[in-house]
Formats: sequence, structure tokens, C-alpha cells
Amino acid sequence: MDNIEAIRGTKDILPKKVIYWQYLEKTASEILTKAAYQEIRTPIFEQTPLFERGIGEATDVVGKEMYTFTDRGDRSITLRPEGTAGVVRSYIQNKLFASGGVERLWYSGAMFRYERPQAGRQRQFHQIGLELLGSKAARADVEVIAIATDILKALGLKNLSLQLNSVGSKEDRQTYRQALLDYLTPYKDNLDSDSQDRLSRNPLRILDSKDKKTQEIAQNAPSILDYLGDDSRHHFDKVCTLLSDLSIPYELNPRLVRGLDYYTHTAFEIISGDLGAQATVCGGGRYDGLVSQLGGVETPAVGWAIGMERLILLLEKLQPLSPQTPDIYFVSRGEKAENYALVIAQNLRHSGYKVELDLSGSNFLKQFKRSDRSGAKICLVLGESEVEQGMIQVKNLENSEQKTVSQDKLLEILTQLIN
Repeated sequence: MDNIEAIRGTKDILPKKVIYWQYLEKTASEILTKAAYQEIRTPIFEQTPLFERGIGEATDVVGKEMYTFTDRGDRSITLRPEGTAGVVRSYIQNKLFASGGVERLWYSGAMFRYERPQAGRQRQFHQIGLELLGSKAARADVEVIAIATDILKALGLKNLSLQLNSVGSKEDRQTYRQALLDYLTPYKDNLDSDSQDRLSRNPLRILDSKDKKTQEIAQNAPSILDYLGDDSRHHFDKVCTLLSDLSIPYELNPRLVRGLDYYTHTAFEIISGDLGAQATVCGGGRYDGLVSQLGGVETPAVGWAIGMERLILLLEKLQPLSPQTPDIYFVSRGEKAENYALVIAQNLRHSGYKVELDLSGSNFLKQFKRSDRSGAKICLVLGESEVEQGMIQVKNLENSEQKTVSQDKLLEILTQLIN
């Protein structure tokens, strides 16, 4: 019978890798909590129209990449391809806006897109993201960018670049759309097939094409920054000023449009110079129309998402982490000793020690070899004679000193040796 393996585009995260995930999650959680963001957990699957309406039917995500199926209730269900739409749905459904003011939310979890697996990009991938709902101020845009920057710096990343653009209001984009069409139409036959299709449906996405020839054509396309209305221009100028006030360097990138239709005004990406082609570690922007588009009241909002897989590729290069090792490795032999060792091990765990209890039942020699490899500072040894005498052997694995002590004195001795 053939072995069953993980599906292409998914990966097991093994213990030696999990430590990077835990480090990333802990660092992000601490910084987000300090900034008054509260964690929200939404379902992994939602009704398909949520993403069709929220992300946009003309996007690659909806058109080509979603995992969609019909459930037993004959409903169209989709595994979430991104986090924002689900958070906004929850915001509306649970009336999180009822108290007024600003709602600061963050999330982490698995997302799903059917695309070609490559380094740092899987079909099941993971994101940490935040959403700030209820403020149209440029300060809100800059706050979320600053928090993302803080997280990446706290993780030790240095070779980073903030790419910044404004995609303006809906009216601005309509004006720009026509200018872009006028420029691109003569080049239609030279564009890649996806861009030819986008020309009539969503020409702004052509600016984001990865095709080399299309990129060369788009290089001289008109800039959306030249088509911003007064309000959009004022908002974007304020964002730039506030970033400078916080000493956060940025580069203007008028071809940055992001891949989702709900963005308005500010759009940004944080790029790593250490990742090659798949260089974006954080992306986001403002999406003032999404809440009303999904049935809620008109609500300005801004947010971002960090791709965890790509970030962890960087962390592995920058600062190798070792799995946590036990404080104590516990060796025992004989039925009474093995049973009593379990009791002692649990008591030590309750006292705050990390204890690995050897459950192999093998002879002392083999258990001692495992204790030497465990990384523990102390090896406890319990045999049948020690049980009868109320004693236990304590071996310091760092200097090989060993002594037999009363079980009543064990905590006291461990405190001296470990703490």
C-alpha cells in the first residue's frame, strides 16, 4: 500500500522549524498588544460571495486561485485566500462598530490559494495581519506602517525597503484608467496573455505584471500620482510627511497597485533585499469602500498582512534558533521506580521545571546516552533501591558531578544547580 503524503503546496512544520514560527508570533503579538490591537479569529472557510464581492471578481485571486467547493447544503464555500474580508464580515455581523470610534484588530492563521508552489509561497500559507477600522486620517495609515516596521526590526531584519503609492479614490482611478488604456492599447499585441485579458477588465493590474516584456512597456506608462484629486493628493502628502517625522524611509513606486480590488488611497509593500524574486514580506493599504461594499455602514479602514513563510526564510538566515531543551532528563529503571519517576516528574513540572521523562524502558546505559544528547543540565536517576530508601541520584551533566540526595531535598538541590 502506498504511503499517503502531504498535498503539493502544503508542508509539515516540524519541531525544529516551529521555533521560528513561535518566535515570530510572540514578537508580533507583543508589539501589537502594546499598540492596543486585539486579536480576532475568524473561520477558515466562508461563503464564496464574500470574496467575490470583497476582493473583486476580476482579480487573479478570485478568478484563478481560490479553493471553492459546494457543501452538503448546496452552498458555495471557499477556503479563505486572505484575511481582511473575513475580518470585515465579522466586524459587520457582530456590530463591532456599535461603540463608535476606532476598532483595532489583528489575526494570524492559514490562507489558501491555488498557485505554483515555490520558496516562501505555498498553496496553504500563513499570515499575520492587522486591520484598523473607523479612521480616515493619514495618521492611521502611518500607524499601521510603523507597527509593521517595528515588528520586522524587532525580528532583526535590516535590508528592507518601504515601497509607497496612492491608488487614489474611485473617481481618481476612473480618470487614470482611461489614461492607462490610451497608453497601453497600442502595445496590446506585445503584452503577455494575462495582461491582454486585463486590458479590458482591470488595466491597473497590468502594472503589477511579472512578465519581463510587459514590465518594459509599463515602465513608461503614465503615473497614477499625476491623476490624484486634491483630497487624495492631500492625504498622500500627509502620509509622506508623517513617515518622515517618524524617520521611516520610503520610496515612491507609482506602479505599485497591489492585487486586490478593494484598495483605495495608500498602498504599500515592505520589500526584503535578501529574498530574491519573492521579496515582499508585508503588503497592505487603505480600503475605505470595503465595509459598505459588504453590507456595512460607510467605514474607512486600513491594514496589512505579513507573509509568515517568507519571513521565516529570512529568520533562518539571520539568527539560527535552537529548540528548547529540558532542564532535567529523568532516567528510571524497574516498575516501582518508573511509576514513581512519573509522579516526581509531574511535581517538578508543576514547580516550573522543564522535565523530559525517559519512557523507553531500556537499560540505564541507553537512557544515559539519551540524557547526554538531550541538552539538559541535570539528569535524575531513580532505581528500585532509591525508591526503597527515599533517595534519588542527581547528576550535573555540565561537569559530570553526581550525588545521591533525599527526595525531600530534591527541590532545594535543583534550585541551587539550575537557578
